[in-house]
Amino acid sequence: MLSLAPLASLSLVAPLAPAMRMGAQPVMRETAEDLVGLAESLNPNIGFWDPLGLAKRDFWDQGNEATIGFLRHAEIKHGRVAMAGFVGYCVQANGIYWPWPLANPGQEDEITHAMISAAGSPPEQWDALPTSAKVQIILFLAIIEYCGEQGKPHYMRGGKPGAFPKLTENKGIPHPVPLNLYDPFGWSANMDEATKERRLLMEINNGRLAMLGIFSFMSASKGLIVPGLDFIPPYAGEYMGYFSASDGSLPFVTDMVEGWAKLAIWNQQ
Repeated sequence: MLSLAPLASLSLVAPLAPAMRMGAQPVMRETAEDLVGLAESLNPNIGFWDPLGLAKRDFWDQGNEATIGFLRHAEIKHGRVAMAGFVGYCVQANGIYWPWPLANPGQEDEITHAMISAAGSPPEQWDALPTSAKVQIILFLAIIEYCGEQGKPHYMRGGKPGAFPKLTENKGIPHPVPLNLYDPFGWSANMDEATKERRLLMEINNGRLAMLGIFSFMSASKGLIVPGLDFIPPYAGEYMGYFSASDGSLPFVTDMVEGWAKLAIWNQQ
């Protein structure tokens, strides 16, 4: 999340908006068999691997096809976030920062990006951010998440996993948004479907690798053995302590532990 801070400062996002107005979209409902074919296309050497049996589950009593739509969309979305986080971690770890002030420009208590960068490693830089900056970043991500859920049809109802609604076509946004989050300059407008499909497969594979990469950085910083990452500086804080390096409450940990327990039970059934 820290690594998204530079991206947030460049993004043009409107306040919370009503449902996106989109043209008719083809309905696609994937099954477990479709996932097997997708896995072969992504990596034929590994193929389909689902040790928790998630492809056979029925989340929230919405049906198996809705569950698969949720899982497909979640993987693509989290892969994108991980790619941004991985690149952001590398940028921040190398002392690269914006040249302008972060807060209170021209005042005695001015905070610059150089000061944040000097705090140390990327997670330590997050801890050094003012609370107001953290709130803005988290709010920005919440708005993006809200907008992404407005696509029609929804990805759990036959919509295309990973597709993000066009912000420029939403007439209900109070403030005009000149660019879309995906392909803001329209470079893919004339791209054929085969190329789009190939690029999506590349994105999924790169997202998976980025998820492994960013968690490798985090694991190495907490003293775990990760081959080749001995140079990662240790981090004594809490990655889940959003507003404090020593946040003892660690929100949602209990829910996650209960969730993993349920997954373990499912896997034994």
